[in-house]
Amino acid sequence: MKKTALDIIEMKNKGKKITMLTAYDYVLGSILDEAGTDMLLVGDTMGMVVHGHSTTLPVTLEDSIRHTQAVARGVKSAMVIGDLPFGTFQVSAEEAVRNAIKLVKYGNAETIKLEGGSERIPAIKGILDAGIPVMGHLGLTPQSVHRFGGFKIQGRTEETAKFILEESKNLEEAGIFSLVLEAIPWKVAKMITESLSIPTIGIGAGPYCDGQVLVTYDMLGYFDFKAKFVKRYLNLKEQILKAIQEYNREVREGIFPDTSYSYE
Repeated sequence: MKKTALDIIEMKNKGKKITMLTAYDYVLGSILDEAGTDMLLVGDTMGMVVHGHSTTLPVTLEDSIRHTQAVARGVKSAMVIGDLPFGTFQVSAEEAVRNAIKLVKYGNAETIKLEGGSERIPAIKGILDAGIPVMGHLGLTPQSVHRFGGFKIQGRTEETAKFILEESKNLEEAGIFSLVLEAIPWKVAKMITESLSIPTIGIGAGPYCDGQVLVTYDMLGYFDFKAKFVKRYLNLKEQILKAIQEYNREVREGIFPDTSYSYE
């Protein structure tokens, strides 16, 4: 059975930890779903780990729609979350609603995520009025990388920690069903998690959030970048390199294919 926003909220109420990972294609989405992951985020991180950009900013709505379509085709139970890219929701609430609808209608997303605090409340309310659940995102919001001066930890001072807490409450009141907290001190994330009735999903925010998310390519060792908060469960790049090098050697030496791999 497909997980819904209400199911995710209920998991917090029951004290059950929530798992979320990023997915960008049919095969990866189906594997993560089969593994029992609760939520799959078709994140704008695709701009970096799939398309090779240095930030997430170049990702377009068409990119998000196409990748979300692919992931959704392979998923039976996990919630599929579409990420609104930079430039698709900042201009006006009306444009944000229009683009969120496209991501659901054409991309087959079931919920959407967008970055930002109180300035996004009109957009959030409009998207909710369209019948689409919304996930918020505070702390290090990668689409604001130039304003932050890089990918830097947020909420380290008392003033900034208080600000993130206040913003999280404002977003909850606006109606989001969950909140990503990225790259903030664990004590701040713990305080926010205990203050909200909706689930928090941490990434570089310590162990006290209601759930965790990682970029799948990072935790599988498929992508060279590794942040401090990433645990690598596999060195997939190393295994792929060995397999491809072996294939290249066998082809060059005439070992593969032999007749056992050929039709009569």
